[in-house]
Amino acid sequence: MILLLEFGSSYCYTPTFVINGVSADEDDFGEKYDRDEENAEDYGCGDMQFTRNPSTTDVLEKYSVNETEYAEVCEKLEEGLSFGNCGWCI
Repeated sequence: MILLLEFGSSYCYTPTFVINGVSADEDDFGEKYDRDEENAEDYGCGDMQFTRNPSTTDVLEKYSVNETEYAEVCEKLEEGLSFGNCGWCI
């Protein structure tokens, strides 16, 4: 698998995300959302986390990856897009 993945300077996006030559969408691998909006600053996040979805045949075929490679991508997204409290958007 050839994975090109960079995280933005404000943490919650992937300006470069390409898998095996296919422009990738993080939504194909999981969801990212603020789990503690009540304690966030205005326009900030209280607890931003990325949670992986189970793989699907469509996603595996779309990016030409196997289950192990899918899990590797998910781990990197979890590491890069889960960072807790943040006020970068303020």
